[in-house]
Amino acid sequence: MPRMSASRWLGRWLPALIMMGLIFFFSSLPGSQLPYFGRWDVLLKKTAHGIGYAMLALAYFSALPRSLSPGYRWVTALMMAVLFALSDEFHQSFVDGRTSTLRDVGIDALGAALALSARLLYSSNSSSSASA
Repeated sequence: MPRMSASRWLGRWLPALIMMGLIFFFSSLPGSQLPYFGRWDVLLKKTAHGIGYAMLALAYFSALPRSLSPGYRWVTALMMAVLFALSDEFHQSFVDGRTSTLRDVGIDALGAALALSARLLYSSNSSSSASA
């Protein structure tokens, strides 16, 4: 099996690294620096959680070797996203004015699972229609 060049590896993993950096940055902000969206506050912030982890999971999925089966890549990307969500909630427990909840990990996992499922559904539909 040929080795992947450093630039090719970085190109595949850069989106995931950027997403992890963005998530870490936003979870490092003290509660006093977060915007407040009135009665939409909880909905918007939880939606942002789901979208951020959806993007992270898709970045993981794309970075994983294509020699792996799509199902294995799906499970691996989901587990990586959940592990990052757990570590991020732990990190957030040390930030002033922020809380750490398993509910947020659940929202993150749901966003990741929905995005990965849509990715597999879309890719299986596009490949079957291309062969028809």
